[in-house]
Amino acid sequence: MLQARQLGSELYVGIHSDEDILEHKGPTVMNLKERISAADACRWVTKSIPHAPYVTSLPWITHYGCQYVVHGDDITSDSDGQDCYRYVKTAGRFKVVKRTPGISTTDLVGRMLLCTKTHFIRSLKGMLEGKEGPNDEIERKGLAEAMNGRLRAYASDESGLRPGVDVLFWHADHQEKGASAAEDAAGGTFSRYFKGKDPKPGQRIVYVDGGFDLFSSGHIEFLRSVVRVEEEKARKDGWYEDGARRARVKECGCDYGRAFVVAGVHDDEVINRWKGLNYPIMNVYERGLCVLQCKYIHSLILGAPFSPSIHFLSSLPYQSSTENKTPISRIYHGPTSFMPLSYDPYASARALGIFEEIARHDFQEVNAAQIVERIEKGRERFEERQRVKGVKGGIEEGIRGQG
Repeated sequence: MLQARQLGSELYVGIHSDEDILEHKGPTVMNLKERISAADACRWVTKSIPHAPYVTSLPWITHYGCQYVVHGDDITSDSDGQDCYRYVKTAGRFKVVKRTPGISTTDLVGRMLLCTKTHFIRSLKGMLEGKEGPNDEIERKGLAEAMNGRLRAYASDESGLRPGVDVLFWHADHQEKGASAAEDAAGGTFSRYFKGKDPKPGQRIVYVDGGFDLFSSGHIEFLRSVVRVEEEKARKDGWYEDGARRARVKECGCDYGRAFVVAGVHDDEVINRWKGLNYPIMNVYERGLCVLQCKYIHSLILGAPFSPSIHFLSSLPYQSSTENKTPISRIYHGPTSFMPLSYDPYASARALGIFEEIARHDFQEVNAAQIVERIEKGRERFEERQRVKGVKGGIEEGIRGQG
């Protein structure tokens, strides 16, 4: 979607119904409502269009004022084996972009079913610097270059062309990153990896953290709820009164919301320590990319500690506008009953009086564990889907060769 947005000034995303996907491709992992939520939360998406036809027609795209249809460089066929984009291709209104490597539904389903851990990354910073990864140095450096390029691209603003999200690393040993609140780790430092947009005058810095594994509607709705709660508080404080709006536009050239949301993403080893099995299903790099593209966040911390200590909170490299010795006005989190703990990981935040729990929402139960459960319950159906995809892939490769 990033590459599609970079081709124009607006991006409309058509979303097929569950029934159409079942007929042409196989069972879905997420339902239509959940997939709409994911599209709507993407920073580069202007609008999502549910129930888009599986075979794209000219009248359909013309109705929405779309000049071109954009798709990856793989051929998508319908249940009859015909190209889903044959009509727009014939009309010269089809653009091809390179498929994003590294993250695919097929790979993720395979990890769930086989319970593998080979995708874990011990040191993301080391991989990005070309110091860790494949044994071959040339391959290692090539991988690092590709990963850096993708990370920088995902940190872009809504245009997909300019810097948008701040990307930071938290440096501490794994023991300190996984420490409980009772231990209140005192070590660790921040470094800025990519420079994004700084908080604007008057914005409140709020912090959220998590594994964000298999980034889903549950995570998205939580982040959206954080922004909504902050906006409700801003309205009560007069943030959106005409005079206040005009002052912001005069000073900064545009209006903006009051919340500057910083999202911390935990390392693979930290999550596995607390959840076990082969969690996380997505490694820290993949999860970081998923959070980066979400329009509800403004800054990303890779390698965030499981329990944010006072030292961690006070070290955040943003100017403080609070009276609690940290730059952070609020820390939000939701209920995590699927991972019971014997202690409160937010004890330090509570002690500072800055912790607030987000109320339950419609997607509260949608998390990595539930998605894995969905896959396991429908294991035979999903394995058959993967087999059919392999057969269709051979057919589509033949079509590509003929073209």
